[in-house]
Amino acid sequence: MLLSDRVCRVELHPVRYQFAAARGDSYDDNWLVIDGTVTTPEGSWSFAEPCLLTDEARRVTSWLRAVAAGTVPVTGPDGEGELCPDLGFIEPLLAFSLADRSEERSVIRVHLSLEAAPPWQRGDDVYQYAVGVRMDAAALLHAADQWDRALMRYPSR
Repeated sequence: MLLSDRVCRVELHPVRYQFAAARGDSYDDNWLVIDGTVTTPEGSWSFAEPCLLTDEARRVTSWLRAVAAGTVPVTGPDGEGELCPDLGFIEPLLAFSLADRSEERSVIRVHLSLEAAPPWQRGDDVYQYAVGVRMDAAALLHAADQWDRALMRYPSR
């Protein structure tokens, strides 16, 4: 899945289950390793971490489609100035929120924490580093379709 504009680029791909063989545990059997490559004006980096369960990964598609449809509310920082994602997961390496919306475009935040954060930003500030990407509805729907196709190889086990 490619989320990009003229300034930033976030590419995410499920690449494998964390454990090749199913073990009979609903969590361990369904962890997906997500490969990410990020480019911002500050720099570029990549990561490959088991950070989404199969059912969590499918929620990304629904969220992207809802943003494209205009049904996700814009969220700003909370009263203490902290960013809180709209879509978060058990492992807090990756999350999403909607930063802004106009008639033509939405600005989505891709929150990158812990092992997924840029090397110069790693620490305990979960969800506070985010890459803003400005995309129109067609690009969001295309990204959702890409993500769906990539997930077809990884059914819940």
